[in-house]
This record gives sequence, structure tokens and C-alpha cells, in this order.
Amino acid sequence: MAVITISRQFGAGGRTLGTLLAKKLNYRFLDDQIIQEIALHAKVSEGTVISMERTAGGTISRMISSLLSRDYMDRLTGEGKGYLDEEIYIQTLYDVMLKLAFEGNVILIGRGGQYILENFDGAFHILLVANKEDRVAFMQKHYKMSDARAKTAVAGGEKRRNNLYRKFGMEDYNDPIHYHLVLNMSRISLEKAADLTCTLLEK
Repeated sequence: MAVITISRQFGAGGRTLGTLLAKKLNYRFLDDQIIQEIALHAKVSEGTVISMERTAGGTISRMISSLLSRDYMDRLTGEGKGYLDEEIYIQTLYDVMLKLAFEGNVILIGRGGQYILENFDGAFHILLVANKEDRVAFMQKHYKMSDARAKTAVAGGEKRRNNLYRKFGMEDYNDPIHYHLVLNMSRISLEKAADLTCTLLEK
């Protein structure tokens, strides 16, 4: 049983490739389920997890985490209720990623999977890169965005990605050394990228 992690520059087509690979390999493509699992473990709503992922590393989020102790939040929220800050999010993310990886035949998108599962037996790590212009064009085509909105989405997505990896203490996430396969989506199609990934697993 294998595990595929897909890391990507925002707009390079990671989610689309993951969906395509899931169909070709009969794997489970897990994105929303990761959010659901984190919410379940932390005893918070899925909306809280989504909000945390959008603001990871942000000034407000860091300030709240530094001002409010876990013991205080436990007393405030009461027994059985949860609380999520960046530290708890990262700890829970590790637990959830490992749990899902052990289930096997899964595709995990983003969230530092290449670090969390770096030495996990049977894990293959893929990185998607592309020119910024092509990533903007991809967002326009696949998500029906205007040029201005696509540019904003790409910039915002990259900022969130940078912030999340900074929380991991990592800044070398685009270094090929972390991956089995780096795909330049400015030069190949999604179908070709899927075929190359399938060939990697077969070998």
C-alpha cells in the first residue's frame, strides 16, 4: 500500500492532479477528510480548522496563541469542548497525517506531508511547480476566475503556504531533495503528470 503526498506552488494544479490520480489508481484523495479528522481530534468545528489553515502564521493568530494559555482555554470552554491554536493544529496535523497514511492507498494534498511522512515506508512525495503566469491562467480556466481574482488567489495561496511551512520551521519546501518527483506544470499536461506519477509507483 502506497501513500502519495502532493506539494505545490499555489495554482500549479495539485488538487486537480490528486483527483485525477485517485481515479487512475483507485486511491482515496483526502483533502476535506483531513480537515474533518483534525476537527474531530481537536473537538472544534471544521470551520475553525479551515480558518486556522487560512491564517496560519498570521499576526493575530500568533498573538492570540501567546496570550491565552491552554489551561485557561480548558477552563473557559469547559470539559468536552475543544480549542485550536497553531501549536495544537500542527501537533494534531502530525497525528492525523500518520493515521491516514497507515490506512494506505491515499493521496494527501499539502499541509507539510513531505515533512511529516518524510521517512514513512511506502510514501512518495511529489512537488508541482509552474511559472506564475501559468498558475494564474490555471486558476482562471479551472475555477472560472477573472484575471485580477486569479492573481490575488495565487498570491494569497503562496503567502499561506509560506506561513504554514514557517510554522513547521521549514523554509526549503521547494528544494527537490525532499521529493521523489518534481513536475514542471508549465511544460507538461496534467495527464502526463499523472502518467509519470503512476510510472514512479509501478517502479
